[in-house]
Amino acid sequence: MKPVAVLRLQVDPHTLSSALAACQQLLLRPHPGYVCLANVHMCMEAWDQPDFAALVNQAALVLADGRPVYWAQRLLLPASSPPTEQIRGVDFVQAICAMAAQQQIRLGLYGGSDDALLARLEQQLCAQNPGLQVVYRYAPPFRALTEQERLTVHQAIGDAGVQLLLVGLGCPKQERWMADATALPVLMCGVGAAFDFLAGARAEAPRWMQTTGLEWLHRWWHEPVRLSWRYLKHNPRFMLLFFWQWIRGKLQ
Repeated sequence: MKPVAVLRLQVDPHTLSSALAACQQLLLRPHPGYVCLANVHMCMEAWDQPDFAALVNQAALVLADGRPVYWAQRLLLPASSPPTEQIRGVDFVQAICAMAAQQQIRLGLYGGSDDALLARLEQQLCAQNPGLQVVYRYAPPFRALTEQERLTVHQAIGDAGVQLLLVGLGCPKQERWMADATALPVLMCGVGAAFDFLAGARAEAPRWMQTTGLEWLHRWWHEPVRLSWRYLKHNPRFMLLFFWQWIRGKLQ
């Protein structure tokens, strides 16, 4: 199926299994590119920054991570369209790591708050997926890398033989980093806060909150200082802008 425009983002309709199949095909390319997982935050960053929208839309895949983005996509698809799914970052990481273990795909981890968190994450992923090969991990500093540091990181990823790189820097930093690294012969997947959830640094919302679109409330309750302004700025605007997009589509 063709991508669906949710505000300024072209979101690919997929189930988790079809997204994994698409990633398998991407891994066969000399330069596989990158995968973005779109939520309300990413949609509104793209709305506010057209250059960021263009960068995300250049991705090999853009998947519906947030429940509101998934609902928006379903509303815009024809009723006869094949089923699609919300593809949450945590679920995507677990599934693609299982695939990597089965197919002996060499995995790298880039991002996270520090080396200790990445060590816990690697331990957790390897325990869940016997045979998983984690050949590279790096928690970069919060500041921007110097040009020499950037080149050193790219060289290290190449030297380690990474085929699949999970990038957990948060939006929009991770998308900009991946777009800058497309020369690497690596499939990069921007997975946001999935590193923290899988390493046990943050608590996941109950499944019923995930499927009813209330995961944001769970995250806000646990991190009100960090998330209050983001949600106040982005969530109401997303609803209003998408409602206007949907109404215009109905009137055409």
